Amino acid sequence: MFHRDPVPAVTRREALGRMGAGFGTLALSGMLNQDLLAAPSNNKIVAGGGGPLAPKAPHFAPKAKHIIQLFMPGGPSQVDTFDYKPEIKKHEGQRPKIVDRKTLRNTKNGLMPSPFGFKRYGKCGKMVSDIFPEVGKVVDDICFIHSCHTDIPEHAGAIHMMNLGHLQPSRPSMGAWLVYGLGTENENLPGFVAMSPRAQPRGKLSNWGNGFLPGAYAGSYVNIQRMKPDEILKNLKNTNLSRQDQRRQVDLLTQLNQLQLEKVEQDRQLEASIQAMEMAFRMQFAVPEAFDVESESQATKEMYGNSEYAKGCLLARRLIERGVRMVQLSHSISGYDIAWDTGHGDIKGGHAALAKACDQGIAALIKDLKQRGLLDETLVVWGGEFGRAPTSEGKNGRDHDHYGFTMWMAGGGVKAGYTHGATDIFGCSAVEDRVHVHDLHATMLHLMGIDHEKLTFRYSGRDYRLTDVYGKVVNEVIA
Repeated sequence: MFHRDPVPAVTRREALGRMGAGFGTLALSGMLNQDLLAAPSNNKIVAGGGGPLAPKAPHFAPKAKHIIQLFMPGGPSQVDTFDYKPEIKKHEGQRPKIVDRKTLRNTKNGLMPSPFGFKRYGKCGKMVSDIFPEVGKVVDDICFIHSCHTDIPEHAGAIHMMNLGHLQPSRPSMGAWLVYGLGTENENLPGFVAMSPRAQPRGKLSNWGNGFLPGAYAGSYVNIQRMKPDEILKNLKNTNLSRQDQRRQVDLLTQLNQLQLEKVEQDRQLEASIQAMEMAFRMQFAVPEAFDVESESQATKEMYGNSEYAKGCLLARRLIERGVRMVQLSHSISGYDIAWDTGHGDIKGGHAALAKACDQGIAALIKDLKQRGLLDETLVVWGGEFGRAPTSEGKNGRDHDHYGFTMWMAGGGVKAGYTHGATDIFGCSAVEDRVHVHDLHATMLHLMGIDHEKLTFRYSGRDYRLTDVYGKVVNEVIA
């Protein structure tokens, strides 16, 4: 089933004419990476006809227009955050049959109670850990899913599953699929932006890359650590040429490329480069404004707080406000991609510190989107690649748990103040209304107006999709 047609071809003269918009010296990860620019011959990238990033009609009326993914790599512990399980305390040190399950390290220890207290919040009465007091204040806007599960308890594969819908790093990212299916609303900014408060993690490009989709749909990675608009993206400005001189340079390159295209008739990599250079030129002027958080009011900045992750939340709002289709904001710490994996040795200290760094910013994002009238059209998704076991690893830690964990969503057409699914009485395995990662992706696409079975791309002799060969929409969470 191939229901999303490739970008229509136009004449090479039209494509080159659009190249006259110019280019800078931008070298975005993904956008200008030559390995990512290659595309299958039956899905040629062109710069004309609105270009591959032009807005496209959804399959049906969407409830959301944008997605902000608050990604918590490393595995937040469900029983220490949002899945309250008082029975663990009653059976402390024991290992009942329902929790006697193999984890990554196959630990054999007994149940370990959460070191954190839980309080009831909101009109919905949701029990939330003391490490997330600010998120607790906005639970009436949140839809919790306590019955998520994935295929393996290993970071790399599970992170790929959450981001790519597959265990291997050879598939397009969810953001790339979204931009491929819907385009973007702002031609001056990338359709998909991935951010974290650190330099680009080595070897992680696949998590926001385009895979076998055309290169125009790749995500652009942003290091928000320095928070200086002109330094967030490398080589953003051409410091050697004025804008007028850049225009002259582009005109010359247009003539040279036209001669080349007339000789070879088709060159998908060159035409992809035309699109990338056009985007690069426009971004020189749009990016500094979009990332200038200092232009926000003092009240807004104080609402979000001063942590790097909080600033990333504010940037996410500014980006979707300007038409970016999807923003992924990963919670990493200096020198460590999978921040929440500190739970192996110290749940109390590790989870408390990580939650403190993101709690205020996350709650502020939801409140800010709501007061600006953007929450209804923006789907906010929180969670990691899996959870952590209710049993102990060593004295104070927890091992990985892929059998059952918590994700939550807000805005974008989901039920507010609602809880879906459940794990067993100890929080180990999803037992009620189970939701696989493919089901989660199918639901997210559905909220964006996309039928996950129809958003396909033919590659290597078959039609691929984000949800592989299964997955169902979780209608119960849709308002």
